[in-house]
Amino acid sequence: MSADAKKKPIQLGAQAPDFIAETTQGKIHFHEWIGNSWCILFSHPKDFTPVCTTELGSAAKLSAEFSKRGVKLIALSVGSVATHHEWIPDINRTQGANVNFPIIGDENHSVAELYNMIHPQASDTATVRSVFIIDPKKNIRLIFTYPASTGRNFQEILRVVDSLQLTDRHKVATPADWKKGEECAILPSVTDPEELKKLFPQGFRQITPYLRMTPDPSLQKAAK
Repeated sequence: MSADAKKKPIQLGAQAPDFIAETTQGKIHFHEWIGNSWCILFSHPKDFTPVCTTELGSAAKLSAEFSKRGVKLIALSVGSVATHHEWIPDINRTQGANVNFPIIGDENHSVAELYNMIHPQASDTATVRSVFIIDPKKNIRLIFTYPASTGRNFQEILRVVDSLQLTDRHKVATPADWKKGEECAILPSVTDPEELKKLFPQGFRQITPYLRMTPDPSLQKAAK
């Protein structure tokens, strides 16, 4: 990766920076490893710490749900692969989990710096709790950044995956607090009555001209 590429800001819609790294499951070439899947790349500040232990356990317990959605999980810490291997048994034992996804060893901070995971105002060496959702085209679709003191909600990350996958396929957006299977908002750009009938055969509720709610269209299609 060139120095110029490293300087580019990480923004929504941008191509996820590629890299080669050692992980607990061997060396990976990141883009090749993602393949045609979605990916969640998330960092934790340090191995053998309490909040990080619960987070990796939570991610592991939801790994089957992510897999159903075609999502690969990969974690990162500035610790070594050897240290990760020593820590994983603790995670599995204390969280009742099975960490079956790779954890990147990033002792030289190369990946952390590439993805702007080290914030000097928080720590000069430890990564903040960053989350990147990356689609099969290798574009970044979500960026979360949490402080080290606050554990992430992986159910929320799963919810965002559901929203992104739904809205990629249908002309809808998901409202506040939406969960898979609940009503969605029809995009304001869809105004033609015939198109509305075709796209939303179960109809919709018009609350205002711009706020029209319809049953989850992925369920409508399945019901045909």
